[in-house]
Amino acid sequence: MDRARTLIASDGTRLAYWLWSAGVPGSRHLLLLHGAASNHTRWSELVETTRLRERWDLLRPDLRGNGASMTREGQEIGVWCDDLVEILDAEGWHDAVVAGHSLGAQIAIQLAHRAPRRVSALVLVDPVFPRSLSGRSRLVSRCRLLVRCAAWVVRLLNRLGLRRSGIPDRDLRELDEETRRALRGSDSFELIARRYGALGLILKHMPTANYLRQLLATLAPLPPLAGIRCPALVLLSGGSTLADLEVVRDEIAAFPTATVVILPANHWPLTETPDEVREAIEEWVEVTLPEAEAGPGPAG
Repeated sequence: MDRARTLIASDGTRLAYWLWSAGVPGSRHLLLLHGAASNHTRWSELVETTRLRERWDLLRPDLRGNGASMTREGQEIGVWCDDLVEILDAEGWHDAVVAGHSLGAQIAIQLAHRAPRRVSALVLVDPVFPRSLSGRSRLVSRCRLLVRCAAWVVRLLNRLGLRRSGIPDRDLRELDEETRRALRGSDSFELIARRYGALGLILKHMPTANYLRQLLATLAPLPPLAGIRCPALVLLSGGSTLADLEVVRDEIAAFPTATVVILPANHWPLTETPDEVREAIEEWVEVTLPEAEAGPGPAG
């Protein structure tokens, strides 16, 4: 069953996550990480529909600074990685297949680099490479220093007591269904970019400083991919208006072992092509990690 859980991190921050337990001996572990300005509901539809739930335990955290793990502190890659290790330890998971979308993909790569024994495989949905960025994303990347200064100023104002309270949560499962209805018969790539990239709607559901710091983390350089030895599945949006697909593929070639799947989407494939994402993950897991489909084994 799917249960909400909480963990008090070593620094006292309350972390929330949701765990689907297959309830079978020898179940495998899949950790699902959302992107910036998001929360665990980004993966709710996949958890509800995937056949992996029959033999896999599926864990979806609200990353620190988002959703029910709301805080205005600790919006850094290292802190998020430490939080994930603490959650794995709390659940008794020695390792996990780690899947992430956008910022979640960046964190998954960093976790595989920093704690390789805890990551058995990677599933990366539209990872971000600064060299590949185009349009507004490229401009923001070039202006990182200004964004960093803006985040510092907003944090200072927050500490002086100028901050919003009662920030409403956002159910991305419901938003995805609404968006699909709106996409029918339209130029979906442009429409979804306007819907999910609208700054006003993003800031309605999270502190401004959190968004700016998560944006900076999304655009930050990644560790050398050649040093990450676990197998990786990389799902890329073929119609992305945020990045040059060929440059992204060139960057991914640095992985020692990677399978690339191109999807007809624009950076939000969990909304635009949920069935294709689910099927790609299921098929890749069955081929790459066949022991996951074998009989009961020792608990992770």
